[in-house]
Amino acid sequence: MDMSSSSPVITDPVVINPPLLGGLPSNMMPFSVMSGGYSSSGMSVSVSRRKIEEVLVNGLLDAMKSSSPRKKHNLAFGQGNSHEEDPAYSAWMLKCPSALTSFKQIVANAQGRKIAVFLDYDGTLSPIVDDPDKAFMSPVMRAAVRNVAKYFPTAIVSGRSRKKVFEFVKLKELYYAGSHGMDIMTSVASSGHKHEKNKEASFFQPASEFLPMIDEVSKSLLEVTSGIEGASVENNKFCVSVHYRNVAEKDWEVVARLVNEVLEDFPRLKVTNGRMVLEVRPVIDWDKGKAVEFLLQSLGLNDPENVIPIYIGDDRTDEDAFKVLQERKCGYGILVSQVPKETEAFYSLRDPSEVMAFLNSLVRWKKRSL
Repeated sequence: MDMSSSSPVITDPVVINPPLLGGLPSNMMPFSVMSGGYSSSGMSVSVSRRKIEEVLVNGLLDAMKSSSPRKKHNLAFGQGNSHEEDPAYSAWMLKCPSALTSFKQIVANAQGRKIAVFLDYDGTLSPIVDDPDKAFMSPVMRAAVRNVAKYFPTAIVSGRSRKKVFEFVKLKELYYAGSHGMDIMTSVASSGHKHEKNKEASFFQPASEFLPMIDEVSKSLLEVTSGIEGASVENNKFCVSVHYRNVAEKDWEVVARLVNEVLEDFPRLKVTNGRMVLEVRPVIDWDKGKAVEFLLQSLGLNDPENVIPIYIGDDRTDEDAFKVLQERKCGYGILVSQVPKETEAFYSLRDPSEVMAFLNSLVRWKKRSL
């Protein structure tokens, strides 16, 4: 995973929404307040628009930088990094301890209750790689997830399109929520859990009306970024990802400016940032947290007294799910990170290899308890 040299606490940036200008100072609105009234001359409007654009682009650029630590570390299994001598990391671990060392405490609280498992994909089940199309899941990780699904209802909740993440995971035993939870498929898992009532696929797509708009903005973004070396655009059905991991940092401002310019024509879309990616999404009240709530409800697992949800993820978008578990006062959010981060998660794991170890521990514990 990416790491900064001094391991400061990374604050994940807020949503940057170019089309929505509410909250800007009055002197930056399209019509400036003058002593003699409102000035709406062409020059005044032009200057104000340029100021607004600069604010939006600079804000987006700052968000890109803050979520993109400079120093990279290998995420390959078995190649973890030592943090024992890092004071900042050690201090953070006191607030967000390892889910492996805290495993006995986690399962002790789950005694006599059902566990439901929710997993992000990129950076959680697979390593972060330069080419998003090559974020393959290892055979041993796939086996670990398959085993977990034998004993616990298990869902993948990813920013990828549902179809794409299924192509990576290749397990029919799971439930899938793609596009940050805007494309959910339930009642298809074949693991034999008692709460299942049928085997026919059931879909929930709260942003279906945005499909034509997403296709249009995806084509526009693909066209305008085609000249930027290393940039790539991924249509995830209900959202669009603009990857800049392989773009030279000097060109990040160009990426931010082009994304902002395209979204000026799409006021019902917003842009958020993840790990070296800009996410263009519909402006609706839906996220991974809402997706987790929907899945718990639809799978008959919405009883906080008898069900313990465990959500494991590494991205800013996973914080919405962590927050839901906090508010429900039920379940555990587990952040996958090798650097200190502000988070709503209870516990942490360093990388996908530790995620796999945690999943295997869950299976062993369940087998012993049968």
